[in-house]
Amino acid sequence: MAPSPPTAVADVGPERPRRLRSSRALRDLVAEVDVRPSRLVMPLFVAGRAQPAPAGLPALARRTVEGTVAEVGRLADRGVRAVLLFGVPARKTPDGRAAWDPRGPVPTAIRALKGADPNLVVLADVCLCEYTDHGHCGVVVDGRVDNDRTLPLLARTARTYAEAGADLVAPSAMMDHQVAAIRTDLDRAGRTEVGIVAYAAKYASSFYGPFRDAAGSAPSFGDRRSYQMDPRNRTEARRELRADVAEGADVLLIKPALPCLDVIADARAAFDVPIAAYQVSGEYAMLRSAAEARRLVEADAVRETLSAIHRAGASFVVTYFAGDLAGGPGAAP
Repeated sequence: MAPSPPTAVADVGPERPRRLRSSRALRDLVAEVDVRPSRLVMPLFVAGRAQPAPAGLPALARRTVEGTVAEVGRLADRGVRAVLLFGVPARKTPDGRAAWDPRGPVPTAIRALKGADPNLVVLADVCLCEYTDHGHCGVVVDGRVDNDRTLPLLARTARTYAEAGADLVAPSAMMDHQVAAIRTDLDRAGRTEVGIVAYAAKYASSFYGPFRDAAGSAPSFGDRRSYQMDPRNRTEARRELRADVAEGADVLLIKPALPCLDVIADARAAFDVPIAAYQVSGEYAMLRSAAEARRLVEADAVRETLSAIHRAGASFVVTYFAGDLAGGPGAAP
């Protein structure tokens, strides 16, 4: 026999959370986080020659400067007003000197983008891995990445991007004291208005594979575990975050996003600067592949994952799905 329903609210208590779920408009009204295009950053790969994206991953295409300007115009029409630029040079060298070439793909694209739309927010990734012939993020000496020899090259690269018109530079090499080196160099050059988005907790993740294919930045030997963080560590991230704030970071970025929701939450609780997260290429590929196999509805899954990242504490998210998320906010009905 089925149990009898309670005869009074007092029998079960006053809580009725479903009252605020009865319609889409009401759910949107009381939503704790909102996935909006204006809170997303689109990563773009700039090269001298266009190259199609890997199958099923359209956001990983390489574009010329002209193609990048056209794509950014499309993004702006959909409400995305911030981009993160990565360069793919024509020639790579042991020291990655194409990274700070003012005629290189990223500085050229920055000038073109700012000329077309001065109000666009342009972030420029500062690392050497796309520019070195060995694929590591710094200068290699005796088979190891030399932290202190790499710092002035990162600073020089950041200054080149700042002089081209970047609003924010984003050091991602995970070298100790990279933020301090860049902040000092920018200030001495009179670029005090340029902010630093520090890849403060960047883990040695298995989710970077599609990016390395798109950027041509896979290491030719070894791996990056001697400078990127061990995915098993959480308290170490707080140490990295604290150091970057002390060195002058304006924004703290955590990468990858979904495997690091706890780190994002820790950062939000501990620091009074904006917290960003990078939903990386492997996360993008995972959701795209599942959607192509009809295991899930892509738009719904993307909004759910981005909501989780925002809910953990991210102020904004770098994501390859940014260009696909036009329209109203909120989860699927």
